[in-house]
Amino acid sequence: MGVEAVNERIIESLDDVEEGAAHLSGLCPRMAHAHALTAPLPLRRRPDGFAQLLNAIVSQQVSVAAADAIWRRMQAARLTGPRKIIWASDDALRAAGLSRQKIRYARALAQARIDYRGLRRAPTDEVIRRLTEVPGIGVWTAEIYAMFSLGRADVFAPGDLALQEGARLLYDLPERPRERALREMAQAWAPWRSVAARLLWAYYAQMKQREGIR
Repeated sequence: MGVEAVNERIIESLDDVEEGAAHLSGLCPRMAHAHALTAPLPLRRRPDGFAQLLNAIVSQQVSVAAADAIWRRMQAARLTGPRKIIWASDDALRAAGLSRQKIRYARALAQARIDYRGLRRAPTDEVIRRLTEVPGIGVWTAEIYAMFSLGRADVFAPGDLALQEGARLLYDLPERPRERALREMAQAWAPWRSVAARLLWAYYAQMKQREGIR
């Protein structure tokens, strides 16, 4: 059983994921089909904090291989903490692989003084609001952070193209649902929307033979 953050369930273990998947399978035959095809689902928990969000900024609009290479260079140069980013020259950040825009985003994140410990106890809506105030962090990134770094059980990221395509395939829809339509569709999967996301990503990967998320 996960611990509580405010009044929200936290996914901490594979048992929590399976509890959510069992709930969804009982709720919807198509979810049950996806679960039978893809079980066991991954936990996908990540650390929280500055470095995780900086990594997300690094990953924007580049391939997984390119993002991994840039992040390795930043780690080697010890450019993964807020003070290091503030003190680093633009030339040093460019040498690690950051574009001019990403340098601006990285500095904005470093200067935002986010209370990462406080976010662990904040309601998900407040987490997303606070994070999206920072230039370079959109709703998708904030939702993924809440889902995987904070372990929130009832978060979804309907702007994710792999989730949209996974829903189209699983529910035999004539076209890929847009963000607003998928957000409405996902309401039926509460209070386990982040497990529904894991199911759809896994189903997408099974059908397309490729991963849906880094």
